[in-house]
Amino acid sequence: MFTGIIEEVGTVRRIERGAAGARLTIGAKTVLEGTQIGDSIATNGVCLTVVSMTADSFSADVMAESLRRSGLGQLQSGSPVNLERAMAANGRFGGHIVSGHIDGTGTVASQRREDNAVWVTVHAPASLLRYIVEKGSVAIDGVSLTVAAVDGTGFSVSIIPHTGAQTILLGKKPGETVNLECDVIGKYVEKLLTPFGKDGDAPQSGITMDFLAQHGF
Repeated sequence: MFTGIIEEVGTVRRIERGAAGARLTIGAKTVLEGTQIGDSIATNGVCLTVVSMTADSFSADVMAESLRRSGLGQLQSGSPVNLERAMAANGRFGGHIVSGHIDGTGTVASQRREDNAVWVTVHAPASLLRYIVEKGSVAIDGVSLTVAAVDGTGFSVSIIPHTGAQTILLGKKPGETVNLECDVIGKYVEKLLTPFGKDGDAPQSGITMDFLAQHGF
């Protein structure tokens, strides 16, 4: 589990591509402190397992599913990436619950400065926007952010100077891809309110007129 508070920006040093997956080697410093083989490091919001380390880098395998769901496949040698170690049990919960399991990708639509902050608008598919609510939480490339506005095509967040300086978000240009992880609570609520049919294969809405009447509506 992560919190979406980025610890440092690392640099992709090498990408070894296989038939469907890949192995990333990333230069880093802070996230290597106390890290051991088998630990998790969120890379642009994607939870990756450390399989080898040096004094200033770590390597992780990326399976085909992660490449399909995220923008990791677009990385190149030299690409900057947001990095965060898994949350320690005795640490502060500074962001929100971030699993590192990317729901899909969005596209940066625009950036607009407003005094000391920068508004970033991201276009996203309807399948993800259904879980994104105004004043709710979303992780963009692993960064925990508050949704300031949402409409039928995308959503906007406001980036404070510290977040802009400590992450790669403001380096993203219009048209570039970002990894998105929606608030897990909304996905669980939807699942619980949409039980499966008797055969276990036909989702049926749990909201009926009888259900509403029983609960005072």
